[in-house]
Amino acid sequence: MTDHAPQSLDNPFAATARTLSQALPFFQRYNHATVVIKLGGHAMGSDEAMRSFARDIVLMSHVGVNPVIVHGGGPMINATLKAQGVESEFVNGKRVTDAATIEVVEMVLSGLVGKRIVQAIQAEGGTAVGISGKDARLMVCEQTDPALGFVGTPVECNPGFLERLKDSKTIPVIAPIGTGRNGETFNVNGDTAAGAIAAALKADRLLLLTDVAGVKGADGEVISEITPEAIRELTQDGTIAGGMIPKTETALDAMEGGVRAAVILDGRVPNACLLELYTEAGAGTLIRGPR
Repeated sequence: MTDHAPQSLDNPFAATARTLSQALPFFQRYNHATVVIKLGGHAMGSDEAMRSFARDIVLMSHVGVNPVIVHGGGPMINATLKAQGVESEFVNGKRVTDAATIEVVEMVLSGLVGKRIVQAIQAEGGTAVGISGKDARLMVCEQTDPALGFVGTPVECNPGFLERLKDSKTIPVIAPIGTGRNGETFNVNGDTAAGAIAAALKADRLLLLTDVAGVKGADGEVISEITPEAIRELTQDGTIAGGMIPKTETALDAMEGGVRAAVILDGRVPNACLLELYTEAGAGTLIRGPR
């Protein structure tokens, strides 16, 4: 016997049931799909935002998606460097990552930030493990620019370990720290790391969570879907500018490496990942080739 009572026609939960029913084709579409998510910005800025993100990731895992998370942590790194009295030098607006700085970067990203995300996912019932690009030589890098110190560019990714985690339904949470061929430790841009790992996995989707609504056209409106060629044209004419350029370049590089499509979406929007994957309208800007 249960206390489950018959529901009336004006059941307040009917909208939830209808939404789930409408999402069925998308559940089927992304069943067994690998989705790489770059987490940064607002989604990492508060405990509630982190809980919401973690809940979405666990839901995705339960309905058949293989989520892979790559995270940033710039504000936390800055705060820790300041607290420890580590002075930073800048070249053309970019931080020089010297030996003292890379130690702090690795500690913050692989330790504080990564473990916070892992704990949030596990609090929502998922299984996650925090790793960095150094583990299992996941991300082998070369020095980007000697003037910037220990800043690296991925030249080789070895995703076999991630495939084994997928088989065990364990969600990897990856800090963008790479290894050099001679054992060096390199700091890697989070978007760049996510794109390289997505390409190595031949992911179905690369989701780049940002603090903007998406790629905007000349009229200032967000473009819901765009081709790589149109991205290049908008970059050339100056419509795509500033911080959006490296994000679109990351998306294009990932697609050239075998990712089916990339999305630049607003991490400030609640349930942004679910909106993108499981609704007709999606969220942000979808970048993919002509259909």
